[in-house]
Amino acid sequence: MHAAPRALCRDCRARCVPSRPRCPSCGSPRLLKHAELDQLTIAHIDCDAFFASVEKRDNPDLKDLPVIVGGGRRGVVSTCCYIARIYGVRSAMPMFKALEACPDAVVIKPDLEKYSKVGREIRRRMQNLTPLVEPISIDEAFLDLTGTERLHHASAAETLVRFIIDLEADLGISASVGLAPNKFLAKLASDLEKPRGFSVIGSAEAKTFLADKPVGMIWGVGKVFQQTLASDGIRTIGQLQTMDPADLARRYGSMGLRLAKLSQGDDDRNVTPSRGAKSVSAETTFNIDISNFEKLRPVLLGLSEKVSRRLKDKQIAGRTVTLKLKTDSFKTITRTRQLPDPTLLADRIFRTGTELLEKETDGRRFRLIGIGVGDLTSAETADPQDLVDEGASRRKQAEFAIDKLREKFGKTAVERGLLHQERTKDS
Repeated sequence: MHAAPRALCRDCRARCVPSRPRCPSCGSPRLLKHAELDQLTIAHIDCDAFFASVEKRDNPDLKDLPVIVGGGRRGVVSTCCYIARIYGVRSAMPMFKALEACPDAVVIKPDLEKYSKVGREIRRRMQNLTPLVEPISIDEAFLDLTGTERLHHASAAETLVRFIIDLEADLGISASVGLAPNKFLAKLASDLEKPRGFSVIGSAEAKTFLADKPVGMIWGVGKVFQQTLASDGIRTIGQLQTMDPADLARRYGSMGLRLAKLSQGDDDRNVTPSRGAKSVSAETTFNIDISNFEKLRPVLLGLSEKVSRRLKDKQIAGRTVTLKLKTDSFKTITRTRQLPDPTLLADRIFRTGTELLEKETDGRRFRLIGIGVGDLTSAETADPQDLVDEGASRRKQAEFAIDKLREKFGKTAVERGLLHQERTKDS
């Protein structure tokens, strides 16, 4: 019979006997104790209220205040801190409802470029742990640390604890970790003790742990499918555990087979490193609906420049441009155009988006506009010389010159030249 592994302190990384209530080295009660602690290697890391955490880090005066990151009263909550969540504020909640629930909240407009910069640094640190990092969003990812024990001279659990400690010390950002034998259980574990959580679900207790949980906790089971299962009398994962996989397959097809496996805690999906973003986009929600084409164009230009900056920063380009609009009745409209060559230029993104926008401005009022570039590829093949549009090369040179000035003197140092060129072209 194997002895239980020594407990691991989440605050100082010391090891101690599992029977101790506190770390003998630092006195912390935050001890990791689990029979499979040093054998598990699949992790899910999720930063805690990421956007709000970055804002609180950069402005200590916000530390003890409820903070909401999101648009104006017409927008939605991008994220909120845990203080705001006490009042019932949640991500994706309409802003007016969030402010009704928490009228004293500090509302901050999202700064996606700042968050992306922090997110890239966190990603880089993850990739220093293992090459097997599968990003889920800007602030969360799966990691497979199998075989890294010799590299880091530590178990996966010890490596992850060190990662979290360094993340808080160096970047001022906290995160929660789930450690398990597979991705499904690791994701569930990371949600158990947020914020600053570190939870472990081992193979031995997986089935028991899942038994009383609602079916909605299973990956891929959304609200509509939950209703379907409920109409069949299935509400808990434990009920699925007792059912014949063949019967589930007959009832629900391929999803039935997934239910059969995941309900037992089995998940054979690999942690797959990201192949990069599928698209780069930017959008904004208006405080007052806009129907006028001439008023929408400068907004579209600003968004096009944001998308262009992100493409240039990542040295990627895209072959498709997609315009997104949302009407005052909340109907979403998307229009896409394929380009002959990939682009990363704000000029081409804006001009293409303008052509798409012109066809949609027929008197309808819009509460949101966005522009995006997809079908991404390396920037090496982007924007070759245009033999049809003789002014394209001149505008390209002007855009890169403006980029250099903005890089040196700041984003607002140079007035937006593209719109001026657009208004005065052929004059």
